[in-house]
Amino acid sequence: MIFWGFSFIWFKVANKTFSPITIIFIRLLFSVILLTTYLIATKRYIKIRKEDRKLFLMLATFEPFFYFLGESFGLTYVSATFCSVFISTIPVFATIGSWIIFKERLGKINYAGILLSFIGVIIFIFKSDGTISLSVKGLLLLMLAVFSAVGYNLTLSKLVGNYSPVFIVNTQNTFGAILFLPLFLIFDFNSFMNTPFTFSMFKPIIELSLFASCGAFILFAYSVGNLGISKANVFSNSIPVFTAFFSFLLLGDKLTLQNIAGMVIVIAGLFLSQLHSPRKRMDEAAALSGKTA
Repeated sequence: MIFWGFSFIWFKVANKTFSPITIIFIRLLFSVILLTTYLIATKRYIKIRKEDRKLFLMLATFEPFFYFLGESFGLTYVSATFCSVFISTIPVFATIGSWIIFKERLGKINYAGILLSFIGVIIFIFKSDGTISLSVKGLLLLMLAVFSAVGYNLTLSKLVGNYSPVFIVNTQNTFGAILFLPLFLIFDFNSFMNTPFTFSMFKPIIELSLFASCGAFILFAYSVGNLGISKANVFSNSIPVFTAFFSFLLLGDKLTLQNIAGMVIVIAGLFLSQLHSPRKRMDEAAALSGKTA
């Protein structure tokens, strides 16, 4: 969770030198190399079943493709802390999606949690005079990321149980890198090649790939195996807290009492919205959604 909390900060640092598309493409490329090596070394690399290929392509289109476009470009307009708080509401929207599509019944406490999370976001983004305290464009881009993650979540629910979390992430990142390649070549390749390269410039992207896209998933997969999916996923609610703390230390971001109150309310709502979730597969899908960030 610390690694995932740091991911928003590493992106902000990398974005000072590289465009979002370059950061995404290089990060995905590194993560595919590292995760493929890990899967082969541990003899966990398997073939995708023919009937699942379309699902994996849909998965990658939702996340990382549209998800990363929304999150990465959104991060250029909002703080790392707000981004992590807003992205953390993915399980809430996923719960609503499963309620609408799968006709799942939710408990009163789940509805209360969903409402509470929305109230927390509103408290976070609105000033006392009723004006929005951040970029509307950034907010809309983050909404694209969240809704993409919901589509990812619903698609992933058909795959979990047949493949390991690390294999799923590696496969979706492979498809994602292929989808981002044309964008990188068309929009960023020339400027990328004309940029003088230093290790310090690539360091935050390497950290994103090594710690957020690879290390965190391996640790999370291990935790799921020992704690179970529900208990392991509860820890995800700590990501905005870590991001806020490290953003304060490293980026100089400041939080008002109203921001802190909003963040606490969002996290409390997340806990309530996920209590006694009726579908194990949806729980597993929610645990992975947004975690390529």
